Amino acid sequence: MKKGFLIILALLSGCQATTPSSPTVPQAINTTYVARSHQPRINAIVIHYTVADEQRALTLLTGKQVSSHYLIAQYPKDHQTSPEIYQLVPEDQAAWHAGISAWRGTYNLNKTSIGIELVNRGYRLPSGQQHGHCESYPPQQIAVLNKLVREIADRYKIEPANIIGHSDIAPLRKVDPGPCFPWQQLAQQGIGAWPDQKRVNKLLAGRAPDTPVDNALLLPLLKQYGYTFSAHATPQEQRQVIRAFQMHFQPENSSGQGDQLTLARLQALLLQYPWHH
Repeated sequence: MKKGFLIILALLSGCQATTPSSPTVPQAINTTYVARSHQPRINAIVIHYTVADEQRALTLLTGKQVSSHYLIAQYPKDHQTSPEIYQLVPEDQAAWHAGISAWRGTYNLNKTSIGIELVNRGYRLPSGQQHGHCESYPPQQIAVLNKLVREIADRYKIEPANIIGHSDIAPLRKVDPGPCFPWQQLAQQGIGAWPDQKRVNKLLAGRAPDTPVDNALLLPLLKQYGYTFSAHATPQEQRQVIRAFQMHFQPENSSGQGDQLTLARLQALLLQYPWHH
């Protein structure tokens, strides 16, 4: 009798083990309230140059120290009509291209930006000199960049003022993509920010464009536009920040010494692309 009871108990246990459990009903999530203090995860595009040639750049950017979402070759290879675009990091992942950086109140742009490297030997500025030498960017390379940046900007609704260079987000450390990069050309095709010439002329109000302007006038406006630097910046650091702005918006004068044209273009940008912070 005891043996039969154990057999029946085992059978019942087996039946219970195979009985399907009740489906779990997911809890409804209330989306009635939306926070105002937020921003898109990707809100900037940062342009760099490699200094290294294409093969060396690929080795560096696929190593353990630095990375970028995209690398654009300088020239088309045999049987190609356009330079190669390499995607090295998926857009939904952070790439290590920005380093210590800040722009318009956002810090550590590795987490919030798409990094694009261009094969280019870069900008050489001898120590103590105001002017250096840079390598121009081939039209084919810029055409490829134009299309890529346009697609990314459309995808993430990136504002023109947030299409920037490495020197904009790290002006005390970096000078890329340098004064040879054609920011104005891209802006004329609807990509990135550029001061309106009529507005600049009006702001100049007849003053000679090359008349020097004191740093104390420029620096607060540079902060207002989005550049980040210490309130206790040394004279050399102040020149580096002004030079970063000039390399982007006044490449005909990237000396770090501001003039009336620097001031007028900066004022025009503040009117065209205000930063609400």
